[in-house]
Amino acid sequence: MAKLLIVDDEINIRNLIVKYAKYENYETLEAGDGMTAVCICRDEKPDLVIMDIMMPEMDGFTASREIKRFSDVPIILLSARGEEYDRINGFEIGVDDYVIKPFSPKELMLRVGVILRRVERARQPAAEKSDIFKLDQLEVNFISRIIKIDGKRIDMSPKEYDLFFYMIRNANIALTREKLICEVWGCDFYGDDRTLDTHIKLLRRSLGDYGKYIVTLRGVGYRFETSVQ
Repeated sequence: MAKLLIVDDEINIRNLIVKYAKYENYETLEAGDGMTAVCICRDEKPDLVIMDIMMPEMDGFTASREIKRFSDVPIILLSARGEEYDRINGFEIGVDDYVIKPFSPKELMLRVGVILRRVERARQPAAEKSDIFKLDQLEVNFISRIIKIDGKRIDMSPKEYDLFFYMIRNANIALTREKLICEVWGCDFYGDDRTLDTHIKLLRRSLGDYGKYIVTLRGVGYRFETSVQ
């Protein structure tokens, strides 16, 4: 049984999420602030965290950042705001999803299920076509999940790695937005196109000059083009 940590300073929201989580047969833990959430993650090791952003003691962004220092537990952020800055900030930290209040508890549980299934699939061993990919001074090691440019290691969020690896595996192929979302987030992903666009933006920024190799196909999607001049 998967264990969820519900973090929100509003007890009514916690109670609502807990009610739906228990209906889906999830075990639940609760915290009313970010600092308590960090401590619970260290001690109880939940399988997924649902984290509000605006909280006392320690906000959701800070708490998520602290948790990611010692754990790769997936995190869903809850926010009353939907600004791009908040979404980018969350994805840069490495959170897996971003849900805007007010939200549907049923949809939230669907998102939880999608992420947990994706994590489980990722833990299963898979045969790689090749261990190393090189393009000029860009080097990608699929096994160790290390990306280097000019010999310097490039740090990315987990989802940036997943997205970039998939695009490299399908280099020079037009990838529709639907295909990318299905393959990287899961075909039952309940997010929207902005999630993909935000990660493409972050990925290009992480790659610096090599970001130009990710070509936008208007009305279609994206392509990792190895022959861009």
